Amino acid sequence: MRLHFLGTGTSFGVPQIACSCAVCCSLDPRDRRTRCGALIEVRRPDGQEVRLLIDTPPELRLQLVAARVEQIDAVLFTHDHADHIHGIDDLRVFTMRRREALPLYGAADTLATLRARFPYITDDTLRPVTGTTRPEGRLVEIDPGTPFDVAGIRVVPMLVPHGRTTVLGYRVGDIAYITDAKTIPDAAFDALRGVRVLVLNALLRDPHPTHLSISEAVAVARRIGADATYFTHLTHHHAHATLEAELPDGIRPAYDGLVIDVP
Repeated sequence: MRLHFLGTGTSFGVPQIACSCAVCCSLDPRDRRTRCGALIEVRRPDGQEVRLLIDTPPELRLQLVAARVEQIDAVLFTHDHADHIHGIDDLRVFTMRRREALPLYGAADTLATLRARFPYITDDTLRPVTGTTRPEGRLVEIDPGTPFDVAGIRVVPMLVPHGRTTVLGYRVGDIAYITDAKTIPDAAFDALRGVRVLVLNALLRDPHPTHLSISEAVAVARRIGADATYFTHLTHHHAHATLEAELPDGIRPAYDGLVIDVP
């Protein structure tokens, strides 16, 4: 299995518009963070590679070009906030190559938002003008807490609170990806038992009403006890090198382009 961090920044991204702070002006490439997204690659027993994209952030085209991604088999949406869905049009190249709709998995409220904002992608009755193309997505509703299969790969969705809304985290084999969580419910802890690589959002040092803080995320990571935990959804308040030096063993900040192989 392989986990590829496509983007690791908050909804503002880093550098942030009109900001001249030390992190936004940093020369460390790890401090340049596009909006959150990831790719999980799994090789099935028959040798077939399955690639699962998590979210479609606004910089998706740039992220996929940088990662040299040539194929996607499905998209797993965590929730419907703009920084997690507004790059969806960049899926067009993949649906052109597939010559069929790309499965888009998400909770009912997320799919309702996709249906309303992007009908040209999700409505089969809206056909493109002859000689043109459009992304074609097939919406697949997830029952939170109920595992499902994608191209023969088992995916476990977990519901986590995010302020007034909820977000889906995902476990694929030994990799778990949770972003935009404020707390981790007991049911999610149960689903995460034994995971080897954990991805967790960690927004600020101070408490935040809709996101885990750094200290809260550390406490969650210690309770789950993965071999390695990587923090994502990071702001311009955290220089990568500084935060990395502060975190306990086994917990590190992720960065755009980081690739983790899980045997």
